[in-house]
Amino acid sequence: MTHAIQPKPGILEISPYVGGASKIEGARDVVKLSSNENPFGPSEAVKEAVKKAVHQLHRYPNSDHLPLRTALGEVHGLDPARIICGAGSDEIITFLCQTYGGPGTEVIHTEHGFGMYRISALAAGSAPIEVREHERTVDVDSILEAVNFRTRLVFIANPANPTGTMIGANEVSRLAAELPAHVLLVLDGAYAEFVEEYDGGARLIDKRDNVIMTRTFSKIYGLGGLRIGWAYGPDHVIDALNRVRGPFNLSELQMSAAEAALRDGEYVEKCRAENARLRSWLAKALAELGVASDTSCANFVLARFYDVGEAEACEAHLRADGLLVRKVAGYKLPNCLRITVGDEASCRRVVHSIAGFKGRDI
Repeated sequence: MTHAIQPKPGILEISPYVGGASKIEGARDVVKLSSNENPFGPSEAVKEAVKKAVHQLHRYPNSDHLPLRTALGEVHGLDPARIICGAGSDEIITFLCQTYGGPGTEVIHTEHGFGMYRISALAAGSAPIEVREHERTVDVDSILEAVNFRTRLVFIANPANPTGTMIGANEVSRLAAELPAHVLLVLDGAYAEFVEEYDGGARLIDKRDNVIMTRTFSKIYGLGGLRIGWAYGPDHVIDALNRVRGPFNLSELQMSAAEAALRDGEYVEKCRAENARLRSWLAKALAELGVASDTSCANFVLARFYDVGEAEACEAHLRADGLLVRKVAGYKLPNCLRITVGDEASCRRVVHSIAGFKGRDI
């Protein structure tokens, strides 16, 4: 049946984003390794901040996010005036498409790029343009070849999800320098904190007016359930984004938790070190079982199987063992499974299960 009331063009082309599974029917001891969450959760400092914040839930939150922006500036050495906060970096991706996209414009993303780039582009009325990657890694030349007078935004995640791969600062700088003046480069840094001494592109942003980075508290800080993100960019971009941002898009509870997480540097360092150790162990153990993966710079490993059938059979075997990982056929990687780096017990349980699937003793 055709209805007289119709959404604008592009909306019905959207396939809603589906998060990683969290339950297995009939199973009790389930390990969730499907959403790249920090297995250690938030720090104790964050939990204390949340307890205090609940006493102000009846008050409207600070609408300019100044305490959190100030803390971000202090910790990362950034100008707080050039920071915007959102309900996860997803909301800031939406702001960017809403502000710079629209009918007649194009938004570029790469073939294995995060699904929200396409969704947000379509929601804004833009045409999402997918460009190829080279061996599951962003290809700068492919992006530049796709740019035209309709292009408004280019999204790349560095490190990337779901591949875990990363391009170097020189390639990012080259991309920014060779883009036409009317195109904004968006560096999605959701996993930036897992890379030692990586600024997510901040120094490049300080030199240029066509680059912005988005960040999140959902990964290393263990705050996925609170939805807190932020971005750093040129004055003119942040000013424009703030004009479409809702005045109370973050609660005081969210902001208090985020500031506490940000200032607990010792806990962040501990999580980074544990992730690096277990990620290396997991990748090596999988390789010894004949399951290849690219070098990951994030908190997951993209395990590559012989074909689609083997990947699906392994996922079913893991599920039967109470282990939830992420199938990534929707990211054009049907022969792969994305496995979050959990705690040590979880990583060992995954390897033991895959060894059983492969008929190997370990």
